[in-house]
Amino acid sequence: MKSEIEGVIVRYLKQYNDDRGWLVELFRQDEIGSGVCPVMSYVSLTRPGIVRGPHEHKDQTDLFCFIGPSTFRLYLWDNRKESSTFGNSIKLDLGEDRWAAVIVPPGVVHGYKNIGSRDGLVYNAANRLYAGEGRNEPVDEIRHEDDTNSPFKIEN
Repeated sequence: MKSEIEGVIVRYLKQYNDDRGWLVELFRQDEIGSGVCPVMSYVSLTRPGIVRGPHEHKDQTDLFCFIGPSTFRLYLWDNRKESSTFGNSIKLDLGEDRWAAVIVPPGVVHGYKNIGSRDGLVYNAANRLYAGEGRNEPVDEIRHEDDTNSPFKIEN
Protein backbone atom coordinates (compact mmCIF):
# COMPACT_ATOMS: atom_id res chain seq x y z
CA MET A 1 0.00 0.00 0.00
CA LYS A 2 1.41 3.38 -0.96
CA SER A 3 1.00 6.16 1.56
CA GLU A 4 0.47 9.90 1.64
CA ILE A 5 4.25 10.30 1.72
CA GLU A 6 6.18 9.61 -1.47
CA GLY A 7 8.40 6.53 -1.12
CA VAL A 8 6.84 5.29 2.11
CA ILE A 9 5.35 1.85 1.58
CA VAL A 10 3.15 0.11 4.13
CA ARG A 11 2.62 -3.59 3.58
CA TYR A 12 0.25 -5.35 5.95
CA LEU A 13 1.68 -8.72 6.88
CA LYS A 14 -0.06 -12.07 6.64
CA GLN A 15 0.29 -14.68 9.32
CA TYR A 16 0.45 -18.32 8.23
CA ASN A 17 -0.80 -20.67 10.96
CA ASP A 18 -0.63 -24.40 11.42
CA ASP A 19 -0.45 -26.87 14.32
CA ARG A 20 3.15 -25.88 15.11
CA GLY A 21 2.47 -22.14 15.47
CA TRP A 22 2.76 -19.34 12.93
CA LEU A 23 5.11 -17.79 10.39
CA VAL A 24 5.17 -14.33 8.80
CA GLU A 25 7.33 -13.09 5.93
CA LEU A 26 8.81 -9.76 7.00
CA PHE A 27 10.21 -8.85 3.61
CA ARG A 28 10.91 -10.28 0.20
CA GLN A 29 13.46 -8.83 -2.19
CA ASP A 30 10.97 -9.14 -5.06
CA GLU A 31 8.53 -6.90 -3.16
CA ILE A 32 10.80 -4.12 -1.87
CA GLY A 33 13.28 -3.33 -4.65
CA SER A 34 17.05 -3.68 -4.77
CA GLY A 35 17.88 -0.22 -3.35
CA VAL A 36 16.02 -1.03 -0.17
CA CYS A 37 17.43 -4.50 0.46
CA PRO A 38 18.75 -4.76 4.02
CA VAL A 39 22.42 -5.16 4.89
CA MET A 40 21.82 -5.38 8.64
CA SER A 41 18.93 -5.87 11.03
CA TYR A 42 18.10 -5.56 14.69
CA VAL A 43 15.23 -6.07 17.10
CA SER A 44 14.42 -3.55 19.83
CA LEU A 45 12.17 -3.87 22.87
CA THR A 46 10.24 -0.74 23.83
CA ARG A 47 8.35 -0.42 27.08
CA PRO A 48 4.79 0.97 27.29
CA GLY A 49 4.62 4.76 26.95
CA ILE A 50 8.19 5.03 25.67
CA VAL A 51 9.06 7.01 22.53
CA ARG A 52 11.90 6.32 20.08
CA GLY A 53 12.79 9.21 17.79
CA PRO A 54 11.95 11.26 15.92
CA HIS A 55 14.99 11.24 13.67
CA GLU A 56 15.81 10.94 9.98
CA HIS A 57 18.58 9.63 7.77
CA LYS A 58 20.34 11.29 4.85
CA ASP A 59 21.09 8.05 2.96
CA GLN A 60 19.59 5.13 4.88
CA THR A 61 16.27 3.43 4.19
CA ASP A 62 14.66 1.60 7.11
CA LEU A 63 12.33 -1.37 6.88
CA PHE A 64 10.41 -1.51 10.16
CA CYS A 65 8.24 -4.50 11.05
CA PHE A 66 5.62 -4.21 13.77
CA ILE A 67 4.13 -7.54 14.83
CA GLY A 68 3.50 -7.09 18.57
CA PRO A 69 3.17 -8.15 21.26
CA SER A 70 2.11 -4.53 21.79
CA THR A 71 0.76 -1.66 19.68
CA PHE A 72 2.91 1.18 18.36
CA ARG A 73 1.95 4.56 16.94
CA LEU A 74 4.31 5.27 14.05
CA TYR A 75 4.80 8.94 13.11
CA LEU A 76 6.16 9.93 9.69
CA TRP A 77 6.90 13.41 8.30
CA ASP A 78 8.16 14.13 4.78
CA ASN A 79 11.11 16.50 5.27
CA ARG A 80 12.39 16.31 1.66
CA LYS A 81 12.01 19.69 -0.04
CA GLU A 82 12.24 18.05 -3.48
CA SER A 83 9.43 15.57 -2.71
CA SER A 84 5.94 15.97 -4.16
CA THR A 85 4.61 15.21 -0.66
CA PHE A 86 6.95 17.57 1.26
CA GLY A 87 5.31 18.59 4.54
CA ASN A 88 2.87 15.67 4.65
CA SER A 89 2.65 13.64 7.83
CA ILE A 90 0.92 10.42 8.80
CA LYS A 91 0.30 8.39 11.96
CA LEU A 92 -0.31 4.65 11.88
CA ASP A 93 -1.21 2.30 14.75
CA LEU A 94 0.56 -0.97 14.07
CA GLY A 95 1.59 -4.10 15.92
CA GLU A 96 -0.37 -6.66 17.82
CA ASP A 97 -3.69 -6.17 15.99
CA ARG A 98 -2.32 -4.88 12.67
CA TRP A 99 0.95 -6.42 11.57
CA ALA A 100 2.86 -4.35 9.04
CA ALA A 101 6.19 -3.75 7.37
CA VAL A 102 6.92 -0.09 6.61
CA ILE A 103 9.63 1.19 4.27
CA VAL A 104 10.90 4.61 5.37
CA PRO A 105 13.14 6.32 2.79
CA PRO A 106 15.90 8.86 3.54
CA GLY A 107 14.63 12.31 4.50
CA VAL A 108 11.42 11.03 6.05
CA VAL A 109 11.46 11.84 9.75
CA HIS A 110 10.21 8.92 11.79
CA GLY A 111 9.57 7.87 15.35
CA TYR A 112 7.24 5.65 17.27
CA LYS A 113 5.64 5.25 20.67
CA ASN A 114 4.52 2.07 22.39
CA ILE A 115 0.86 2.91 23.06
CA GLY A 116 0.05 -0.58 24.34
CA SER A 117 0.11 -1.91 27.89
CA ARG A 118 3.07 -4.28 27.58
CA ASP A 119 6.59 -4.42 26.23
CA GLY A 120 6.68 -4.54 22.43
CA LEU A 121 9.21 -5.64 19.83
CA VAL A 122 10.14 -3.81 16.63
CA TYR A 123 12.28 -5.35 13.91
CA ASN A 124 14.30 -3.04 11.66
CA ALA A 125 16.31 -3.98 8.59
CA ALA A 126 18.36 -1.09 7.19
CA ASN A 127 20.00 -0.85 3.80
CA ARG A 128 23.12 0.78 5.34
CA LEU A 129 25.42 -0.44 8.09
CA TYR A 130 25.12 1.50 11.34
CA ALA A 131 28.25 3.71 11.52
CA GLY A 132 29.55 2.08 8.32
CA GLU A 133 31.95 -0.80 7.76
CA GLY A 134 33.52 -1.77 11.09
CA ARG A 135 31.57 1.05 12.78
CA ASN A 136 34.24 3.51 11.56
CA GLU A 137 32.07 6.14 9.84
CA PRO A 138 29.77 8.90 11.08
CA VAL A 139 26.28 7.70 11.99
CA ASP A 140 23.70 8.66 9.35
CA GLU A 141 21.19 10.18 11.73
CA ILE A 142 19.67 13.62 12.25
CA ARG A 143 18.11 13.62 15.70
CA HIS A 144 15.08 15.80 16.35
CA GLU A 145 14.01 14.41 19.73
CA ASP A 146 16.22 16.71 21.81
CA ASP A 147 15.35 19.91 19.90
CA THR A 148 12.60 21.73 21.81
CA ASN A 149 11.90 23.86 18.70
CA SER A 150 11.55 20.88 16.38
CA PRO A 151 8.33 20.75 14.37
CA PHE A 152 8.44 16.95 14.69
CA LYS A 153 6.66 16.06 17.92
CA ILE A 154 5.40 12.76 19.24
CA GLU A 155 2.39 13.06 21.54
CA ASN A 156 2.85 12.11 25.18
